[in-house]
Amino acid sequence: MPAILEIAGIRKAFAGIVALDDVTLRITQPGIYGLIGPNGAGKTTLFDVICGRQIADSGIIRLQGERIEALRVHRRARLGISRTFQECRVLVEETCLDNVLFAAQDKRLGAELAQSATRSTGARDAASAEARRLLALANLDSYAGAPASALSYGQRRLLEIVSVLITRPKILLLDEPASGVNPTLLNMLRDLLRRLHEEQQIVFLIVEHNMEFIMSLASHIVVMHQGRILAQGAPAEVQASPDVIEAYLG
Repeated sequence: MPAILEIAGIRKAFAGIVALDDVTLRITQPGIYGLIGPNGAGKTTLFDVICGRQIADSGIIRLQGERIEALRVHRRARLGISRTFQECRVLVEETCLDNVLFAAQDKRLGAELAQSATRSTGARDAASAEARRLLALANLDSYAGAPASALSYGQRRLLEIVSVLITRPKILLLDEPASGVNPTLLNMLRDLLRRLHEEQQIVFLIVEHNMEFIMSLASHIVVMHQGRILAQGAPAEVQASPDVIEAYLG
């Protein structure tokens, strides 16, 4: 069986500065994976290359055995690669429910959801029910009819993740989801990601600087340094690695 995501020999440079240098990574099963490293290590650039915002200079990317490195963002999204960004992106003037429904339509995924705006009342009701179910998982069901502006920053993070999940991705790239989130909502975020993993069995690849959060959440950690993968393995193994300690403290 092919890997869910396979990255081989990826290189990306900007004006002669190498951001990714021979990056190779293979993810064979659903799970929660952490991607860590010092600032400038290449983590966000790797996300951009995986989702298609940037096209690699060389190397191969396969999604379930199919090569996708030449495809643009919308093509990869339709195949099942979605992401969030360091800055929270929600439609603050729209209701929380509409944020989730707009995401389903925008990605054009899950035909029974994405076509709900123009088809039968029954289809629209089904899409709305799924959106409300996901909001309830994030403890946002009481805000379904409220504008996203009514939410705290941490709650907007939860809404953003829920909005992406309705597109039913195979791989979800989360870029610093814990940034700016208070401790209470961090616990809620951790629980939400665990529940979503158990329910949907997808790949979560998470860039994070909050070490306590990611080490307690991910089963596998990938460490980047100067555009390369420095180490990977179980959280305890990675934390004990002399190379990782030097990269962070050297």
